Amino acid sequence: MNKTKLLLSFCLGSIITLFVSCKHEPEDILYGLGNTDAIGQNGSGGGPIDSMDLLKLNEIQVIASHNSYRLHTDQDLYDRVQQLYSTGALSAIPNPNGWDYSHLPIKEQLQDYRVRGLEYDIYYDPNGGQFAKRQGRLIVLDFSTASGIAELDNPGFKMLHIPDLDYNSSELTFKGGLMRLKEWSDAHPNHIPVFVNIETKEETPADALSSLTIPGLPFSLGAIGGGLTKAKAFDANAVMALDDEIKSVFGSGLENVFSPDELRGTYSTLPQAVAAGNWPKLKDIRGKVIFIIEGAASDDYLVSSSVLAGKACFVYTDKLTDDYSSFIILNSPKDPPNGKGLEIAEAVSKGFIVRTRSDSDTDEARTGDYSNLDAAIARGAHIISTDYYKADARAGQPGWTDFKVDFKDGANTMFRINPVSAPTKVSLGALKE
Repeated sequence: MNKTKLLLSFCLGSIITLFVSCKHEPEDILYGLGNTDAIGQNGSGGGPIDSMDLLKLNEIQVIASHNSYRLHTDQDLYDRVQQLYSTGALSAIPNPNGWDYSHLPIKEQLQDYRVRGLEYDIYYDPNGGQFAKRQGRLIVLDFSTASGIAELDNPGFKMLHIPDLDYNSSELTFKGGLMRLKEWSDAHPNHIPVFVNIETKEETPADALSSLTIPGLPFSLGAIGGGLTKAKAFDANAVMALDDEIKSVFGSGLENVFSPDELRGTYSTLPQAVAAGNWPKLKDIRGKVIFIIEGAASDDYLVSSSVLAGKACFVYTDKLTDDYSSFIILNSPKDPPNGKGLEIAEAVSKGFIVRTRSDSDTDEARTGDYSNLDAAIARGAHIISTDYYKADARAGQPGWTDFKVDFKDGANTMFRINPVSAPTKVSLGALKE
């Protein structure tokens, strides 16, 4: 009888111990007390989940590059454009001072500088050859405008900043940019998500400069045979082609792409999913890419579905109430009257993911002004875009500073837990990959 009581007591004690252990395990893991063997497993393998992987997508911050594909303009053309701009002859185009920067190849940005956001500017070219000539060369009286680049003769979206005038790119095609990203992503399957801003563009210098006459040029740039390049408009066929190009690289099932359908889940609209906190945990989204459209294609991309059903890309908006609202773009992070800081704060507090900019048009690199970066960080913007993940090569020379964007912690941190959207989780430490 005594043996029976002893056995029952032992079993009861074991059950209580097991219950208490199971009850506290999630909390222990959440606050970093659990086993971290699962780092690098992308949440698979049945092992314990690392506490970092309990973060949600809207609880991180990343530094992204702006116009990530872009290489500096041909110097002779750039100098001539600057000279004509200063006289007012090219006043209708963006100030060329804002073009005076260059980027490293996509893979180097991702690997060596740890940017986790990219920006691709794309033009529609369904037949090929639309941007195969560099008509801006005529401005420097160079009549050899043919690029001679076979890749530009092929159908497919082309990636460049300003046709004819600012056309140099480390990846001339959207597909090439996608391939470089996927190659890096496949080689680093535990990376935190990479946000890719796709700016769809239609405007070209031809829209404003067709009647411009250049001294020494025997015809105006709008004349037959000497005209500047015009762009094709985005339409229903263009937006279908855009998704098709993404699928041609990432697979028809959009493997390793986080899509609007995944965020929306069982909710009727994307803002409803955001309000419900339906953003995925890092353990479910490591190694993935997220595409967000802005610009000329936005309306056409939404025509077939206001909630982006079946789409590869999200669409940026500056409103919190559209059916597709999830990624918010507010590029001026300072408070009013000069910026959108209060709107950023509201969007972050309501669970949306916000993209903003820390610098633009090379101004901050010239002056060393960190006020936009400080505002973006303070308001909790999730994607902070810059041309200066590394300082300009001319830093220290007259007119240039060593302006460089990171999270200003002395460790060159480029991605981290967001202290505004996840203040109770900052103590987990550095965000790991």
